[in-house]
Amino acid sequence: MQPVITVGLDGSPESLAAARWAADESEKRRLTLRLLHAWPLLAPEPAHAHSEVDQNYWAKRFVHTAKAELQARHSGLTVVGSLVADDAQNALVQAASESEMLVLGSRGLESVESYFLGDVSMPVVARAERPVVLVRAATRVEETPPTPTDRVVVALKLRGSSDDLLDFAFHTAAARGVPLLAVHGRSVPLHARVPWGVDHVATDEMTRDAQKELSKALRPWREKYPQVDVADTIRLASPAKAVVQAAEGATLLVVGRPPHRHGVAPHLGPVAHAAIHHGRCPVAVVPHD
Repeated sequence: MQPVITVGLDGSPESLAAARWAADESEKRRLTLRLLHAWPLLAPEPAHAHSEVDQNYWAKRFVHTAKAELQARHSGLTVVGSLVADDAQNALVQAASESEMLVLGSRGLESVESYFLGDVSMPVVARAERPVVLVRAATRVEETPPTPTDRVVVALKLRGSSDDLLDFAFHTAAARGVPLLAVHGRSVPLHARVPWGVDHVATDEMTRDAQKELSKALRPWREKYPQVDVADTIRLASPAKAVVQAAEGATLLVVGRPPHRHGVAPHLGPVAHAAIHHGRCPVAVVPHD
């Protein structure tokens, strides 16, 4: 199967925003875009009956409408539609394993209902074997959106391997022709706190040590992607807070999560949770060791 980017499509504003983002990314990476709609009650194909009796009519219609819009915006892009008669979670996890990335719509935490985002998106993000990108619908008119910053932001924890995470972040920045900002957040430990604030001698030493680790982690990727303008920063704050703040206005935030192991409950981690729920830009969640 040729490399594809797959987007989960259900007709919602969020999924349509995800499809537009995925089309742009597919064009930049020169990949095929697959529009996938999954529903257990879809009738077996082929179904060529008239709309009055075709159980798949409406599913076909919004997939076709989205495909037509995307091809009008991206004339050279190959877009294919796919209807799958299966539970959405299972279909999307399977699709992720077959794709360069899976793209889904996200509501963030704009309303109480957003806490139930986990019905489909969150379990898929936690179980997928490949990167999953969550894209929010357009900001409402009454909100004041942040000024976009043309850069990719990647969150690094500096423990264990980050190869898959950095490969995705650098590849994306290179494909888009934008700078990359690597962010490491580190909470100030108790021993560095004093009644009037923090012990700057202790925090300066901690920052220097973290900077050395960060530079070491980035060095081989700077060499592999010399065309990418790379900056890095150490922020003395909780990793979750540091990452969300650094990504304000970015074009994409890239965070990692532990790989899903069979027999163990899916786990995202606090940074990925914060990014998904509070980040205002698209968020890519990359499984890595």
